[in-house]
Amino acid sequence: MEWDNFRAEVLQCTKCPLKDSRKHIVVGEGPEQAPVMCIGEGPGYYEDIEGRPFVGHSGQLLDKILSVCGFSRSTHVYIANIVKCRPPHNRTPLPEERTSCLPFLLEQIRLVNPFIIILLGATAAKGLLNSDAGITRLRGKWILWQGRWVMPTYHPSALLRNPSLKKDAWEDFKLVIDKYRELVNPLHHSDFH
Repeated sequence: MEWDNFRAEVLQCTKCPLKDSRKHIVVGEGPEQAPVMCIGEGPGYYEDIEGRPFVGHSGQLLDKILSVCGFSRSTHVYIANIVKCRPPHNRTPLPEERTSCLPFLLEQIRLVNPFIIILLGATAAKGLLNSDAGITRLRGKWILWQGRWVMPTYHPSALLRNPSLKKDAWEDFKLVIDKYRELVNPLHHSDFH
C-alpha cells in the first residue's frame, strides 16, 4: 500500500519545470525490499521514452557490472535517480530540481530499506550527500549516511566516455561485493577474482 501511494504521488508531481518537457516520470525499478540501491543522476532520452531507469547505453553497462558482481535488478538491486524527470538535452539537473525531487528519493530509500547505496556519479553524490566534493575525491570510500553504507563511484556514462576510469570503478564494486558479503550474504558469488 505504501508503495502504491508513493508511486501515485510521484506520478502526479508538478513541483519543478521538468514537468513541462518530460514524456514519462521515471519512478524507479527493482525489488521493493532490495539489499542494494543504485542512485543515478536522472533519466536520459531512452529512460524518458520507456519510463524505466538505466535502459540506454549506460544502463546496459550498469547491468553488465551488476551481473559480474553477482547482482541483478530483479533480485538484489533497486535503481532510482536524483530526479525523476529528464532534464532537457540531458543536461545536469539544476539545484532547485534536485531539491524538489529529494523528498521522493528519501521516501524511496526508506521504503526500499537497502543495506548498501551506490551513488553513480557526481550529481548523485552531491544530491544525496549534499557535498561539493568531486566524485574523484569521494569514490572508493565508504560513507555511513543515516545508518546505511554508501559507496560513491563513477557514473556508467563516464566509463563509456573515458574507459580509463573502469579500473577504479571495478575496485569500487569489489568493495561493494565485500560489504554485501559482510552485511547480507557471506556466501554471495560474483565473477570477480
